[in-house]
Formats: sequence, structure tokens, C-alpha cells
Amino acid sequence: MHSPHDPYVRVRDAREHNLKGVDVDVPRDVVAVFTGVSGSGKSSLAFGTVYAEAQRRYFESVAPYARRLIHQVGAPKVGEITGLPPAVSLQQRRAAPTSRSSVGTVTNLSNSLRMLFSRAGDYPPGAERLDSDAFSPNTAAGACPECHGLGRVHRTTEELLVPDPALSIRDGAIAAWPGAWQGKNLRDVLDALGHDVDRPWRELPAAEREWILFTDEQPVVTVHPVRDAGRIQRPYQGTYTSARRYVMKTFSDSRSATLRAKAERFLASAPCPVCGGGRLRPESLAVTVGGRTIAELAALPLTELAGLLPADGETAKVLTGDLVSRITPVVELGLGYLSLDRSTPTLSAGELQRLRLATQLRSGLFGVVYVLDEPSAGLHPADTEALLTVLARLKAAGNSVFVVEHHLEVMRGADWIVDVGPLAGEHGGRVLYSGPVAGLAEVAGSATARHLFDRSPVPARRVRTPRDRVTVGPVSRHNLRGVRAEFPLGVLTAVTGVSGSGKSTLVGEITGDLPGVGRLVSVDQRPIGRTPRSNLATYTGLFDVVRKVFAATDEARERGYGVGRFSFNVPGGRCETCQGEGFVSVELLFLPSTYAPCPDCGGARYNPGTLEVAYRGRNIAGVLDLTVEEAAEFFADTPAVARSLAALLDVGLGYLRLGQPATELSGGEAQRIKLASELQRGRRSHTLYLLDEPTTGLHPADVEVLMRQLHGLVDAGHTVVVVEHDMSVVAGADHVIDLGPGGGDAGGRIVAAGPPGEVARASGSATAPYLERALDGGTRR
Repeated sequence: MHSPHDPYVRVRDAREHNLKGVDVDVPRDVVAVFTGVSGSGKSSLAFGTVYAEAQRRYFESVAPYARRLIHQVGAPKVGEITGLPPAVSLQQRRAAPTSRSSVGTVTNLSNSLRMLFSRAGDYPPGAERLDSDAFSPNTAAGACPECHGLGRVHRTTEELLVPDPALSIRDGAIAAWPGAWQGKNLRDVLDALGHDVDRPWRELPAAEREWILFTDEQPVVTVHPVRDAGRIQRPYQGTYTSARRYVMKTFSDSRSATLRAKAERFLASAPCPVCGGGRLRPESLAVTVGGRTIAELAALPLTELAGLLPADGETAKVLTGDLVSRITPVVELGLGYLSLDRSTPTLSAGELQRLRLATQLRSGLFGVVYVLDEPSAGLHPADTEALLTVLARLKAAGNSVFVVEHHLEVMRGADWIVDVGPLAGEHGGRVLYSGPVAGLAEVAGSATARHLFDRSPVPARRVRTPRDRVTVGPVSRHNLRGVRAEFPLGVLTAVTGVSGSGKSTLVGEITGDLPGVGRLVSVDQRPIGRTPRSNLATYTGLFDVVRKVFAATDEARERGYGVGRFSFNVPGGRCETCQGEGFVSVELLFLPSTYAPCPDCGGARYNPGTLEVAYRGRNIAGVLDLTVEEAAEFFADTPAVARSLAALLDVGLGYLRLGQPATELSGGEAQRIKLASELQRGRRSHTLYLLDEPTTGLHPADVEVLMRQLHGLVDAGHTVVVVEHDMSVVAGADHVIDLGPGGGDAGGRIVAAGPPGEVARASGSATAPYLERALDGGTRR
């Protein structure tokens, strides 16, 4: 029996996901890094086991009624864990994006700034003091009544609604109207109201055009539809809705993202005329601190804001001190270029996680385990040192810091390392080593050790010669000011720079319309689907072929089962109890709903008749349970399936199951699935591939696999542009465009451009020293 003061967290018989009965001891009060190739099981150990068990124990002490309000992970599959303190998890999860969530609300800095304006602001003569709520655009007391605190209003114009005035209404002049029956109904209603729907739009009187597009009236009229041959169409009561009213209603109320996006094409966004984009009521914007309104201060980069806060007066001094102490850790983590009003959806997952980390530094918690998910994601090497300082401060405050990480510098800066492997999926799930970092060098078969202790220079590679160039700019967006850039064609270009220097903004200006681009493919890290119904097999089109294979079996033909029978998304072959989900929601009184395998299909998703059809001894549910690696063997002689699986293997995703829900995939995995979908198409014409930080979430061993594919695309005559922080990738590029020198207002210009060797010698570049070390065999990542 371990004493209550056991200095170790001891895990016994962990079997979560692919873990094979893992036993491991990790000391408390250290920075411990959990590492291993993608899919090896390190997250299953750190998050799925250690954090999940700490959370489960905490919830045991929470009142059942309160428990149902909190998102819970299930109880982990583990024998026992001893010596486990309470845990705080900081994952790269992105909550549902809302434009009202901002840097200020995530860090609680907005609360402190509002308090400063309420208690120590300069008010106009005779104005009464306002409560801090009056300085928030998210409250009724503070929000501008015209734009409801959003700062922008959406308006439409005749030019937007009617792009081609030569057309008549019947021919579709009002492009903003819906299609199909609803659009025809609106035309018929106008006809019944006496408007000429066959005359070119530009020939209609101005007053008539104005009424048709912008009226708020909704007259009801009897419509006598034109009869189609053989169809009886009775008269009906039709209501008229103007084009503006239809667009505004669709944009604000529709739940369909597609319909909202279509409506947005007919709207122009402009600063609110009442608050000028300040988002607040006039009386709130009349209060100033240091001669500036709260909206003006919230728009400044945090580094600038910290230097402008007043220090005169006792109240102001206390509130300013609090604000500066909250801003300091955010700046330390390399995020000083952000402003308080920057909305959360525009932040990367790495930026969001580091903001939460900065907030934790101020929380003053003691004796907890922080479990972090790749805090270095999206970090330039220059900012990694600051991250290590922050992790050390959390430890110094009396906490344990468990970090899932691939970054070699973070590993080198740790006190303890847990290496999981040796490979991914079924070939992983074992702890290869748990101990001080230096000891890992002795572990044969560790992919981490091979990279962590390798100091050999990047092998010399002949830089490819571009066959042409694509010119972008001048670009003036965000912090870019009139920037022109040349992207060479037929080579691999890396775009580098510290966080917030303008990399993604610049690359986002490359469009398919530019001369020389040809076909443009942007491979981002957005999810491949938002529900568990979307999975690896459905996204890649692989499942369509698999269903055809099953429909072609003798058993399926005898029973009259077509391809649709083998889909879990439509009635017919699926289990109707769970409607093809594989699980059902169980409602518990006073407790949160929990999910359990479907009692009828046991999680197989199909009904018994469908599951009786087998191909080579496996039914359709059994095939969805195969990993990509196993499936490649199983379908080796089915070319259409084998090609898709080979592309997934080529990008290092052999460990994923075919039926793995999209909701369980990381951003990096989603990006590589998209890349694999592209690779299997085998394009012959020139394609320009854009990838935003493709190595995020990848172990250095997986980076090698991915880069082989990207270099293969270039060798086949295509162009690849990557936004990247990994210096081993940058060192292997043909051309580098380095932005900076800093982030936000201190960045936004091209500091250096040319082959890696040339950029490594550039003065004034934050990237140069790290690139030079990578080329010379120093630190790679």
C-alpha cells in the first residue's frame, strides 16, 4: 500500500484505446513529457487515463444535480491509479465559435479593463458613474442598440441583389431569391400583383424596383399558376417577401450553413453608423482612460496596451497593476500581438490553448496536475523558450505538469519523459521508457530517441530550379501593408515567421485566379465532418467502393440487397433502434445523459439481415473496424480500395480505423486525410498545394513520412507551399519566405526570401538563427 504522500502517480493495467495493460510511474512536481509517434497511445495514457480518472474522482464529490451540467469523459479502462492529485486539462479543443467570444473574454482581461473604466475612467461633466456591465458589448446595459454589440451592420444594395439588370424577373434577375418552387412562387406573386416579370430589370421604373427589393410590406394575393400539361394546379394564397427581407431573415435565422453563406454573398458588412464599430452605447463610449475609449484600448496589441495604462490615483494604480500582471504571461507566451477584441474563431487552436495557459498562471492553484496537449503547436522556435519558462513556473508553484508533446526542445527541457510506442495503433500502446530524459538514449527501437539525440546536419539536397513565378500583392490586410511576394512554381516553398507575423494572411491571398496557378488545393486542419456519421471511409470515398464489393457478393445478390443496403445513414440496412449511430443516449434522472452501445446491434450499426452478408469472412461492420493497415491487406486485390488505402498509408495514417468518427480525429489527422484524398486522385495537370502547418501534431518520425509525400508531389511537377515552424521542414525546402520581424504591428513584412542557406544568414530575422542550427545539425524543432 502506498502512503498518501507517495511522490509518484502510479498507473496500473491501463487498457484505454490501444494501450496494452500499461503500468507506469510518473513523479509528481515535475514537468513530464508524454511522447511517441502519432497514434502510439500517448494521449490515451495522459488524457484518456490519467486526466479522465482524476476528473471521474472529482465528479464523485459533486452533487448529482450539478453533475449533469458538466461535460464528462467516461471512466477509463484502468486497473488502478494511486498518488493522483486533482487535474486541470488544457486541450486543443475548439468550442463552438461565436463572434462574441474574444481574447479578452477567454483571459478575463476584459473584466479587469471594464472595472478600470467603471471605477477610474474620466466621465463627461455631469455624467453618472456606470457599472462595469455598461462597458461590455455582450450585455443589454452596454451593447449598442443598433448593431446589438456586434460593431458591424449588414446592409444590401440593388447592385448586390440584381447583378445582371439586363435579365427579367422571370429569367432570374433577382439572384438573391431562393431557387426551386419558392423562387417561382415569389415571381408568380409579383405577376399577380401586376408587376411586369418579363421586362428587363433596368427598364422597370425606379420606384417599382425599390419596392420589389426593399419593401417591408408582405401583401397576400391569390395566385393562379400557369398550368403544366397533365398537371392540375389550383389557385392558392401567396405572400410576397422582398429580396432584402428574405436575405436578412435567412442570414440571421437559418440553421443551414449553406443557406447562410449564400445569403451573405448578397450582404455588405460595414461599421455600425451609431457606434462606429465601437460596439457600445454612446454613454459608455463617452468615458475615457488616458484619453481613449474602451473600444480603442481593446483594439490595441496587448504589448502596447500594457504601456498605456494610467498609474495615477490609488484606484487606478490597483486596477492597472492587476491588468498588467494578467497581460504579462500572455506576452511571455508570444501572444503580445493579439488585441482584446480579437474574436476567438480567428485564433488557431495553439493560440487558444496558450491563452488558457496564461490564465492558469494567474489562478494560483497548488498541488494539481496540469495535462497539456501540445502547447508548442503553432509556436515559432523563438517562442518555445518562453513556453518552457511558463511550464517551469507552473511547476515552481507546486504543481505537476504532464505534457503530450512532439517538439524536441520541449522534450529536452523536461524533467521526465514517457515514451510510448514503438509504432502506431495495434503496433503501439506500450511504454518503452519512463525516466529522466538522458536515459532514453539507451532505448533501442525508440523513434523519439533517434530524433532527440541526433545532431547530424540536414543532408545536403540540390535546390530545385523554379520554372516560373506567381506574384501576390500588393496585399494590405490585417498587419500586412502593401506586401508583394513571389512564389516560385515547381518547387517547395516554406513560409516562416513568429506567431502573428502575417504568414497565413499572405498565403491566403494565393487564389486560383492568379496567372500560373492552375488548379489550387488548400489542405487545412478543419474537421472532415461535424458528426460521428462522418468518418475516414465516407470522407475519402472508400466506403462507396466497399459497399459495392458487398453488394456484388452472391449472398447479397440472392437477397436482392443493393449498395444502399450497406449504408448506415439511410433506412434499409441500418439498425433502426440507434438509426445507424451504433449507440443510444440513456437519460438518467439528475445525471447527465450517457451513451451506451445500442442494445439491438451492440454498436455494429446494422440490422441482423445486413450483418449476415460476409465478404471473405467479414461482415460490413467488421470491415469498418479494420485499421487502414489491416484493410490494405484485406483488400489488396481490389484496386479502387487499395489505391485509397495506399494514399492513407503514405501519409502515416495506417493506425486509424476505417469507421473512426470524424469527431475523434485531431486537426493534423484531418489535414492528412484531406491530403491522402488528393494524392489518390493522381493529378496530371499542374496543381498548387497550400498547407497551413502540416506538421502540427506530428512526431518527427511522422514528419519524415509526410515530407516524402510533399517532395514526391513537387517531383511530379506540382508546386507546394507550406506555412511552417518546423525547422527540419524549412531546411529541406527549395525556397523560404520569412515574415516578421515580430508579430502584429511589429511584423507584416518580408524580412528575407531565398534558398534556406541564404535566409539562415539574413540579419534581423527571428527565424535565421534556428534555421542555421538546423542546417548545421543543431536543434531541428
